Amino acid sequence: MALFSFMAPSLAGTNGFAVRLTSADGKGSDTLVLPNLWLFVEEGQPATPFLPPGGFTAVFEGSISGDLRANYFFKVEELAGSLKLEVNNEAVLDTNIRGALSKSVRINKGANAVRAIFTSAGTGDSSLRVGWTEKGTNVNPIPNALIAHARSPELQQAEATYLGRELFLENRCAKCHLGKFVSPVPELAMDAPTFFNIGERRNYEWMAKWILDPKSTRASVHMPKLLHGPNAMEDAKAMATFLSDRTPEHQQAIAEVTKRSEVTAGREQPADQERKPIFERLHCIGCHDALGGGQSDPAKISLKHVAQKFSDGRLAEFLSEPEKHFTWIRMPNFKLSAAEAKELAGWLLKRADKADGKPAPRDMAILERGQQLVRDLGCLNCHAGKIANNFSTVGLAKLAKEAKGCLAEKRDEKSKAPDFGFGAKERDALVTFLKTDFAALSRHSPLEFAARETRLLNCAACHGQIDLIPPLDVLGGKLKPEWAVSFLGGEPFKVRADKHPKGEPWVEARMPAFKSRAQLMGESMAMQQGYSPKTSPEGPIDEDAAKVGHRMLGKDNGLSCVSCHAVNDLPALEVFESEGPNLGLTSARLLKPYFFRWLRNPLAIDPQTKMPAYFEDGKSVLTDYYEGDGEKQINALYEYIRQGEKMAAPATGQ
Repeated sequence: MALFSFMAPSLAGTNGFAVRLTSADGKGSDTLVLPNLWLFVEEGQPATPFLPPGGFTAVFEGSISGDLRANYFFKVEELAGSLKLEVNNEAVLDTNIRGALSKSVRINKGANAVRAIFTSAGTGDSSLRVGWTEKGTNVNPIPNALIAHARSPELQQAEATYLGRELFLENRCAKCHLGKFVSPVPELAMDAPTFFNIGERRNYEWMAKWILDPKSTRASVHMPKLLHGPNAMEDAKAMATFLSDRTPEHQQAIAEVTKRSEVTAGREQPADQERKPIFERLHCIGCHDALGGGQSDPAKISLKHVAQKFSDGRLAEFLSEPEKHFTWIRMPNFKLSAAEAKELAGWLLKRADKADGKPAPRDMAILERGQQLVRDLGCLNCHAGKIANNFSTVGLAKLAKEAKGCLAEKRDEKSKAPDFGFGAKERDALVTFLKTDFAALSRHSPLEFAARETRLLNCAACHGQIDLIPPLDVLGGKLKPEWAVSFLGGEPFKVRADKHPKGEPWVEARMPAFKSRAQLMGESMAMQQGYSPKTSPEGPIDEDAAKVGHRMLGKDNGLSCVSCHAVNDLPALEVFESEGPNLGLTSARLLKPYFFRWLRNPLAIDPQTKMPAYFEDGKSVLTDYYEGDGEKQINALYEYIRQGEKMAAPATGQ
């Protein structure tokens, strides 16, 4: 699910509501697409990059598609501000009260027009989250697949502006054109691989090829082409020679790495023949070509170059800690053990194109020429290095007036501007963005950040595609942001056992770490779905209710949850197909509304789940507890799991 359709303009049919936001003073406006009737904006922060901080009004417009005629109730699950909701031109809600429930609303077969006007809170954070239900209970999100919007000229213009901002950030335009610009926008601080000791990590021939024409190596790369004309090849080799220059200390370090490495281009580490290759176990195919055995996918990053790129032994080191020399790298950290890193490196090197092993020339004149080019061409605006930077260019104001240099439609042969290979659509989008007042470069919008980063990091390649890995679009409304931040940052939470009782792993794929983005994404994904980036504190645990929950969880006159779920150190007792998450971690992980929604009707959230539904129409078969009142029983379970590591082991029936 694309949370902002303007971030992928080619996907014109992306579902969601078209939303027009207007500042309280009427002087600022913006248009975008949001996936649902959800919104959260912190006090004093901008709702979008193109809207000033402060009060605002958001008008959601679109339609909900009905398969058959049915009646629904709309419920305000979160609200700080006020809401007016119309369905098929009839007012169904006008409220500023969280928890408000609409009257019964007829949803017809086909498109049903929806219009919602949300006015931000006068003070404090502003939030909106609306769900629906057929019976007035068991409220669920309106399925995004049923929501559509019209593509107005206003929205198309906004798409181009947002695309221009994205290109400006992702291509590090600010590094050359903004100077020492202070901004809360985190992407303006994005780095590039450091030049420090790069000659130890990269092969000379590969660097020369990369410098000459980066896109010939990988079409999606942001590195521009800097060299042109008849001397381009010689200049690229000179720059690679300078970057490959190694002091005696560097040479010794390389020798030690090579000596201790057990991986070579022609040898693969021994592995259990019954196991899938580690490339498959980690689901690397989600982003990368599989190296042989099929047609290359241009949408995926090829790995045929890895032997040519990495110095001996350095691929395994890179796989162990990809962000070590490039903080904002998109390659995540899979927390590989030393043995796993060597296994994966060996598997890749065995199948990749071989390196020629040609060393950099030891000619001082060539080295000095390379150093001068690195200093003059702007490399040091993005890459950290120890030499002085001689490069300078025009500021944003002049750039906005003249679409020349890297924005020129036709390159001037005498131009020294970098060549990013922008197509007409990209150039037009950048020019559109540059015609704004640039205030969007000083405004961080969590809604936009999370939508863009989850798309660029290709999160949907695993989420919703692999068994037991949840769809991406539920996570912001499921996970407590503090837990999500830790998990995205690489904390080794074990939500379920590593191994099936028969010995095979439950889930071969694993969640990697995105350290540079963890804090921002964990908080922003909650805000996308109308929740605060900080979990609201709860009162003390209801001990009486927790005691009831303790009995309900066990096998003696309970729901026998321990058959499929571990409880801290107590393993699941009778797992045959799929072990559930460890309930000792549930309180730390799950938002309270999601816990209740899941227990009321698990199949409404995940149609493939093995979790049975114990509560129907608010009733339970366990009439010994609260006379079968389902809501009170769910609350008792919630109070029990709030104890976390202190949860007393439930009855096992043994």
